[in-house]
Amino acid sequence: MPMPWTYRHASKEWRAFLDDVKERMSLETDNMAYTAVDAVLQVFRRRLTAQQGLAFASVLPTVLRAIFVNGWDVSEPPEPFSDRLALIDEAKQVRVNHNLTPDNAIEATAWAIRRCTDQRDFERVLAQLPDEAAAYWHVEVEDPTELDQRII
Repeated sequence: MPMPWTYRHASKEWRAFLDDVKERMSLETDNMAYTAVDAVLQVFRRRLTAQQGLAFASVLPTVLRAIFVNGWDVSEPPEPFSDRLALIDEAKQVRVNHNLTPDNAIEATAWAIRRCTDQRDFERVLAQLPDEAAAYWHVEVEDPTELDQRII
């Protein structure tokens, strides 16, 4: 079996994703963007079982997959989803002294993730998760091609 594309091109995928997220969040550095993305992923995974989280992670590009599972205490029971403002506030509390996460962090991360994943796989996994999961990753765009996968 050949090496999976996402492993061979992990750096290229990550760079494209990080550039998208920095631009969408109007952040200046990779570190700022990483912190915001990590926080958004942590907030989401707190609402999933380990099985659900691993299914979700399986459709992410390699580096995002690693960030998603890094440091996850799977023995903790899932928390309920709450409204968007509470979820954003929770993301802003991750590493609070080094966190400049903007109010659009969830939407911007969702936008960038959708541009770096296979949409069919992503939607298939979201359909297996709680309804709030699809809402978490929902992005409103005027032109759906804006979310087309950039690196194939």
